Amino acid sequence: MRKRLLVGSLVVSAVVSAGIIWAIAANGDDHADTQNIDTDVTIAPPGIGTNAAVEGATLPTVAVQTLNGDDVSTADLLGRPLVINVWGSTCGPCKKELPDFAAAHQQFGETVRFVGVSYLPPSDHEESFARDKGVQYELLYDGNGAFISEVGIAAFPVTLFVAADGTIVQQTGQLDEAKLASIIESELL
Repeated sequence: MRKRLLVGSLVVSAVVSAGIIWAIAANGDDHADTQNIDTDVTIAPPGIGTNAAVEGATLPTVAVQTLNGDDVSTADLLGRPLVINVWGSTCGPCKKELPDFAAAHQQFGETVRFVGVSYLPPSDHEESFARDKGVQYELLYDGNGAFISEVGIAAFPVTLFVAADGTIVQQTGQLDEAKLASIIESELL
């Protein structure tokens, strides 16, 4: 009796295993072209959702910090057109776009204020990371998450284009230099 049970169990296991292998092989063709998958996509964790739509809203007044930990009010950033790039060294798309922001700052920095706001606490690592990517504009830190919370950011990077009066005129995700220049020219100048 035990011998029949053992043989029967082995036969059932073999049939189930063969079925699983067949199912995997049959469905494998649907995913055969994986070379075109973008692995640098930032996705919000489940339950968090997407970034809040803030176009047309006033930039919230929140304290962010300098590298030394001193508070700076976002209200003090206003007065001329403003580009706020929310980034962090742990974000793949952020790493890609920082050199493009550095180049745009070189082109538009006389008329448009550029500010990078890292979602990580103030640190020499964050500062040198951005500087190594060519960033020369002002860097601030939102280590306590107050700015990110007020703006409703759930996924990074985010760029806010803000008119001199504090109105957020456009909000985007990852940008390249050409798109960044185009938005600055059409929305801020």
